[in-house]
Amino acid sequence: MSLTSAPIVTERDYRTAEKHFWHPMTSAAPDPDRPTLIIVSGDGNYVTDIEGNRLLDGVGGLWNVNVGHNRPEVKAAITAQMDTLSYYQTFDGVAHPGVYDLSDRLVALFAQEDAKRVAFSSNGSDAIETAIKLARQYWIAAGEPGRIRFLSLRNSYHGVHVGGTSIGGIPAYHYNHGPLLDDVTLLDAPWLYRNPWDTSDPEELTDRLIRQLEERILAHGPQTIAAFFAEPVLGAGGVIVPPDGYWRRVRDVLDRYGILMIADEVVTGFGRTGNMLGSRGWGVAADIMAFAKGITAGYIPLAATVFNSRVADAIESGPGFSNVVMHGYTYSGHPLGAAAALAVLDIVEAEDLPGNAARVGAVLQQELKALEHYDLVGETRGKGLMAAVDLVADKATREPIDPGSGVAARISAEARRHGVVVRAAGTKLIISPPLTLTADEARTIVGSIDAALTALA
Repeated sequence: MSLTSAPIVTERDYRTAEKHFWHPMTSAAPDPDRPTLIIVSGDGNYVTDIEGNRLLDGVGGLWNVNVGHNRPEVKAAITAQMDTLSYYQTFDGVAHPGVYDLSDRLVALFAQEDAKRVAFSSNGSDAIETAIKLARQYWIAAGEPGRIRFLSLRNSYHGVHVGGTSIGGIPAYHYNHGPLLDDVTLLDAPWLYRNPWDTSDPEELTDRLIRQLEERILAHGPQTIAAFFAEPVLGAGGVIVPPDGYWRRVRDVLDRYGILMIADEVVTGFGRTGNMLGSRGWGVAADIMAFAKGITAGYIPLAATVFNSRVADAIESGPGFSNVVMHGYTYSGHPLGAAAALAVLDIVEAEDLPGNAARVGAVLQQELKALEHYDLVGETRGKGLMAAVDLVADKATREPIDPGSGVAARISAEARRHGVVVRAAGTKLIISPPLTLTADEARTIVGSIDAALTALA
């Protein structure tokens, strides 16, 4: 059902305005046949576009508006901070109360992961870059400077800086940017639906992946490897949910060879998978964790990289120059971001948003399974309130649709006509609504995709 009302009146007609900007992850070539979705307001789990359509936000902004739009508590915290201090830096022994309070909160929140120190930045790519550089610094401080290589997974996404692009495992992000870091080894993702061995048995797949991991470690030499990087559930690469025992066995192998585990919790942190941490849901604790998105629910850009005692103690007691953190950003620990994060974390804990993500996510995943009768749908999958609809050209062979065909974009556009925003991502539809979603709203999301698939059929 379309929820169209009168178009929003603005001083400028943005619908016909020339664009002097590029959309990220989109062809730069002008496409007059693809209209721009212009969002002008948001409230709760809904946004309103410039045409006056009130739409259920099935994307949660971009995996990040976890507490919903227009929360008065968060706005009040930001406003109060602006009334006292809108900005100050944290270089050269300077600080402000917000970085004390937020770092205390994060260390306490992740005490079972032995969290000890926090480095702040502005976004997920920054947080990953911080993890890359400080992981190498750890090994210099620990007296093993030869450990410079990173292991990561195919289909993984770790931001858009050169370091994060290098360890990311999605080829499309590599093509246009020339040489990347050399010291990266990609391993196969824990993906039951598509893997090199064509196995759908979780134990067999895990056995093969762990064998591959150990073989690559021995081939390069453990003394050359700094860290293993991974998302607890792979997000942009297709919402790939690993078998239950995979991460515990990976952690065992890494411990055997002294290799750091770095969890990219940019999407999965603060409740999206149904646990406060994605990695905690698999029963493992990483040495370094990268956060962004849900830490402020998108209200103000902020990110954090959290280090456990092993890493923090080694760097702080490192000899010579190795204890100097030659890394940071102008907006590291921004006062407005810290205020927003503290207010958001209050909501996450008080309203048990991880628990809601688990409960409502179970409804979402169950409802999505009903879409698998369509010829175009190869599989639906997810964990908590992150999900994907895998679109195929052939169900038997699992051949994906041509990502350039525009099929996913047409489904997304049709879903909007039924009142829901879902994200088209090449060969998939991605669903990542606010963690305040209700069960009825989960059914509405699936209903809009169902109607869109019927219309295309």
